[in-house]
Amino acid sequence: MQKLFLTYALFSIFTVCNAQNKVKKINVKDYGIVANTKENLTEKVNQLIEGLGNESVQIIFPKGRYDFYPAAKYYKTYYESNTYDADVRKLAILIKEKKNITIDAQQSDFVYHEHIQPFTLDNAENITIKNVNIDWDVPLTSEAEVIEADKNHILIKIDITQSPYKIHEKGLTFVGENANENWALSGGSWLIEFDKKHIIPANTGDNGCVKGDFKNVKYSEVKPGFVLMEGNFTKTPTVGNFLILRHGTRDHAGMFLFHSKNTKLENINVYHTSGLGILSQYCENIEMRNVNMIPNPNKNRYLSGHDDGLHFMGCKGEIIIDNCDAQGLMDDPINIHGTYVPVTEKIDDYAVKCKFGQDMSHGLLWAVKGDKVGFIEKKEMGTLSYGTVSSFEPLDVDHFIIRFKEKIPTNLDANFVLENLSWTPNATITNCFVGSNRARGYLISTPGKVIIENNVFETSGSAILIAGDANYWYESGAVKDITIKNNEFRFPCNSSPYQFCEAIISIYPEIPEPNALKPFHKNIKIENNSFNPSDYPILYAVSVDGLSFKNNTIKRSFAFSPLYTEKQNFRLEACKNVVISGNKFSKDVLGKNILLKGMKREELDLKNLELSVDTVKLN
Repeated sequence: MQKLFLTYALFSIFTVCNAQNKVKKINVKDYGIVANTKENLTEKVNQLIEGLGNESVQIIFPKGRYDFYPAAKYYKTYYESNTYDADVRKLAILIKEKKNITIDAQQSDFVYHEHIQPFTLDNAENITIKNVNIDWDVPLTSEAEVIEADKNHILIKIDITQSPYKIHEKGLTFVGENANENWALSGGSWLIEFDKKHIIPANTGDNGCVKGDFKNVKYSEVKPGFVLMEGNFTKTPTVGNFLILRHGTRDHAGMFLFHSKNTKLENINVYHTSGLGILSQYCENIEMRNVNMIPNPNKNRYLSGHDDGLHFMGCKGEIIIDNCDAQGLMDDPINIHGTYVPVTEKIDDYAVKCKFGQDMSHGLLWAVKGDKVGFIEKKEMGTLSYGTVSSFEPLDVDHFIIRFKEKIPTNLDANFVLENLSWTPNATITNCFVGSNRARGYLISTPGKVIIENNVFETSGSAILIAGDANYWYESGAVKDITIKNNEFRFPCNSSPYQFCEAIISIYPEIPEPNALKPFHKNIKIENNSFNPSDYPILYAVSVDGLSFKNNTIKRSFAFSPLYTEKQNFRLEACKNVVISGNKFSKDVLGKNILLKGMKREELDLKNLELSVDTVKLN
């Protein structure tokens, strides 16, 4: 047996070495692609890739700076989920219908200009991208340091090298590379404040860090880079903090992975984007290790990505995210979901007409022959039955017809949505850091097996949101098996209000009429974590069958004053089979209580007897 094992081991080593020897190595310098010239390399790099055959290759960029500008030959039309439409997407590096390519940038800086998509993988397979920094010289969202602030004026300082602008009576116009984008003071989430530790101050977020009469603000320039805003303010940012002056739209991802398979991303810093950080759409098997969405530390910046960090829509197989860092995003670091599509009419016994429900999610190849689809009633979000797709026929970018092999439900009408259950991934998220971002931490909506382990959260809103929504965002995926363990939820978590952020962990499917007998989510385990709340809400859960909160440590923080109107640690609505046990609460934790709504007391197995329980009925 030992001999057999040794023979197999030697054979395996020989096979791997032999395979590695077959990989053709290409140095881009041999193709006229030279670092540190500031030359537009878009066409040269794409021509190199287009000329590749089927052999395995490693493309090596000697360490340095490589610049990419829009080139008309690489303007393509893509419908990108959760992204606003553009007439065309301007692509920097396109890998289309290629296999077995590794791009090793050897820690080079890839510097982009104007609104552009740094990497696009289109129907590609076995692609690895590693050791690259993605950034812009002139960022697509600007920042300003607060120099003075009181009820009558706010003085800010803008780095005019990074963010050149013109000033006028209605605000500023940023005039970077081929840009002409307006900005003025506004309330809520369009103006975000960071302190010098890169933390969003408590009770700002969607509440806003500036309040007052925005319509009558007077804008003037004291001297180059110093902008004075005079008006009547009821709330102002803290002197020394930084403001994010958002003036662009989300129109290009930092990386767009499209209908591709077996993608690996390693040792990548995405310092900036003009939209989602890395968008994976209808992809299978994605591995990301040491992929960071962070502001460039060498430029004293506070914002990284324009919106979500790692966004996965309609993927399947395995998603592995390990040792990744997310800070300074204008939205959520990780979002994994599918897309519900509303039914518009039943055509016959086998076909239904549908539309895309969200204006940032249309034109998608939503299904292919053989996909399994669930028919979901919108009020209670229950699945009525299932069908197998026989054909998918787009009518335009918003509407399509799906035909099924089996007869569809007789009562199928506009009160239903469809869910594609064939494109639902498993996900493992480990050893990551989630800093202060504009909204939440991880958004998880997939019925696959999910493990969230050994991560550190410092989110401004909820650290983890488990949602599901067939009525507004149309992000699909009732969860079936999630384990959240050995994570650290630090004091900034849920320190500012945002949509769906009801607690540090918020399980908040948007169900108009939750039915305690038919829960939407299942099997959520929250175990062996540490929580450090300054406020009451720790866990909020709606419509879960099988929820455990066990062996966690809760120690109070005094970082900010309580701001939430709800004064319970645990709010549970229309849930079944809930266990709360073995948790350790410090003496000064606020509340130490549970509120049950629309569910029976017998559905809660409570071993932490220091927690009081109140029960209310649904209206």
